[in-house]
Amino acid sequence: MGGQILLIDDDLGHAGAVKTYLERTQYDVTIASCTKTVFECLDDFSWDIILGDLFIDQEIASRLSLITEARQPFQLIVYGPPEHIDLAMDLFDLKVVQYLQLPLNSKALDLSLRRVKKQLLQIRTIKRYSERLADLHNARNNFNQLFNEVPCYISVQNKDLRVTATNRRFKKHFGNSIGAYCYQVYKHRGSQCENCPVVQTFKDGKMHSTEEIVTSVSGKQYNVLTQTAPIKDEKGDITQVMEMSSNITQIRQLQDHLTSLGLMLGSMSHGVKGMLTALDGGLYQLETGLNKKDKARVDKAFEQIQTMTNKIKKMVLEILYYAKTREHRFKVMDLKQLVDNISRSIVPLAQKNNVRFKVTLTDAPGSIEVNPDWMEAALVNFLENAIDACSFDKTQKKHWVTFTVKIEDDDCICLVIKDNGIGMDQETREKMFTLFFTSKGSMGTGLGLFIANSVVKQHGGNVDVQSIKRQGTTFTIHLPRKQNNHTY
Repeated sequence: MGGQILLIDDDLGHAGAVKTYLERTQYDVTIASCTKTVFECLDDFSWDIILGDLFIDQEIASRLSLITEARQPFQLIVYGPPEHIDLAMDLFDLKVVQYLQLPLNSKALDLSLRRVKKQLLQIRTIKRYSERLADLHNARNNFNQLFNEVPCYISVQNKDLRVTATNRRFKKHFGNSIGAYCYQVYKHRGSQCENCPVVQTFKDGKMHSTEEIVTSVSGKQYNVLTQTAPIKDEKGDITQVMEMSSNITQIRQLQDHLTSLGLMLGSMSHGVKGMLTALDGGLYQLETGLNKKDKARVDKAFEQIQTMTNKIKKMVLEILYYAKTREHRFKVMDLKQLVDNISRSIVPLAQKNNVRFKVTLTDAPGSIEVNPDWMEAALVNFLENAIDACSFDKTQKKHWVTFTVKIEDDDCICLVIKDNGIGMDQETREKMFTLFFTSKGSMGTGLGLFIANSVVKQHGGNVDVQSIKRQGTTFTIHLPRKQNNHTY
């Protein structure tokens, strides 16, 4: 079939003859000889070609002009008397494929139809390509969306291990670098990683996986499980490799936490056993003292029981703090009240160990936003360690611990805890805030200063330590007055 033709001609005899001629060349022709019929045909059917005298009625010409402005998918061939041809040229210009004068020349009509058929073929081809391009565009958009929204880090690397593409999550944590080496972006290294899974995939075309620790642009480290997949061209050659890394930091932290918790409980078992033995001894001394009405023995036994009870209580609280992940509940409290609460806990311990304890606090120091329970516990822990350092020192007759509160500015305070105790060497200073490290042997849990330092950090503060062996130690603690993130 040559196509669908709407033949517009008010001369039915002439129109019939043209229709017969066209149908011999396999066209399907419909004649419209009046304005009403033309409009009905234009509304109800899609035509490949509109042929004829478009100026048999001015309304028909105007209507077709509007339709061609809308780029309808049909081609125009105009024939008619010279005056109609001139009007058509003025109105349609290049929108008409061919202008033919009556009487029609068959060769001119055939050439016009061949030209139209070629143009229609091109239009249909372009339409198919446009549809395919639209499908490809949609597929590309879907791919880009999936690529960007996948909840893992994705990078594409060439054979030189240079990054050629990254997804949104990767950009967020590792920057927008394109063309940089992957080992520079991920690990801030200066050379290729050993056993690189990307290199292995380039060699054998297989998927490889590895677990790595990578560093973000902010300096934060993440545990990632990395998998690679080859990207091949139409010949099947590997041109690039996609590397997908899942963040498993929380899983590893939980595993490490459970492992260290088990180690902690195991290492504390001996200390707990010793405390229970001492507690049992105190109870025996108390019982015999009561039976013999020996007040001195009773007082000594009671002191031993109280000491062991306090140690067990402290150990249990430290275990609970470490074992449970928590969010601090901050509240604003008077700084003087905080210092007074801490002093009441420390004064009896200092007196018992013959250590002079002095507090220095400016008048009207203002308020601070803290978790009162844990901040008090943390500062008490620092002070208890200072007193212990004095009690362990046998080289001096008089020992002292000072607790000074300095107001640095409206936003920050400084707490200084200083003693003239036994002091620390460099190794002890470097390890003192490490989990389970203690210099007190079975008398310590290795949790106290670790937790105290953690509490200060969780309040947005920091701890500086200065210490000299056999001369004493100074803890300088900086704390913000207000917290940025609140949990109520």
